[in-house]
Amino acid sequence: MTRPFIRDVDIREVYYPAPTLPETFDRTVLPVDKPGGCSSFDVIRRLRSFLDVRKMGHAGTLDPLATGLLIILMGRATRLMERFMHLPKTYEATLRLGEATDTYDADGKVTERRDPSGIGREDLLRARDRFVGVIEQITPAWSAVKRGGERLYRKMRRGEEVVPPKRIVTIQSFEILERKHADVSFVVECSSGTYIRSLAHEFGQALGVGAHIVRLRRTHIGDFSVNEAWTVDGLQKAIRGGGA
Repeated sequence: MTRPFIRDVDIREVYYPAPTLPETFDRTVLPVDKPGGCSSFDVIRRLRSFLDVRKMGHAGTLDPLATGLLIILMGRATRLMERFMHLPKTYEATLRLGEATDTYDADGKVTERRDPSGIGREDLLRARDRFVGVIEQITPAWSAVKRGGERLYRKMRRGEEVVPPKRIVTIQSFEILERKHADVSFVVECSSGTYIRSLAHEFGQALGVGAHIVRLRRTHIGDFSVNEAWTVDGLQKAIRGGGA
């Protein structure tokens, strides 16, 4: 008789980092390294193309530009989604000073250009300090956040006026790594619900020159790391090899 699946199960009992495959995908949590250029649901579509699993979801979306850790829950393990949704996240990213865009990232249209050459490291650090701790953040208008039961990006596509909601988030740490010309690399540890695109946009505003994200990678969700994640191609190859 199969042991009943309960919501308070130890996640590590159903968590399968690469290269370990489960015997069945009916109650499975998989870490996946999302590639750039696709949506989080595109990853699920790809997985469904070679996995015989009806119920499948992810715990925390990533923008199409972003790469990195996507937690995929399958079958009865979808009941564990809330256990992941509120975990802190860690991101490695690069922003470009001197250009603001309508989406706050490189996929959008440039709305403003300014010369960032006068910005020094001390300016970056002073601006950074304004964004550490509990802050109010404006959600990007081009986002999957719902207003009136509909995704904001769908309203934007129709040319409707959108007033993005504000939210309270926590930035536990914000480390400036290096600057190469207009590009500044950084690492952020933050609460669930934080938009790194918004953080970069508001950081650029604080500096008076504008900024947008050009690279974004999620490396951790709580204690779960992208270093133990499957690639979609790697998972498909492992399954075809008879491992599951």
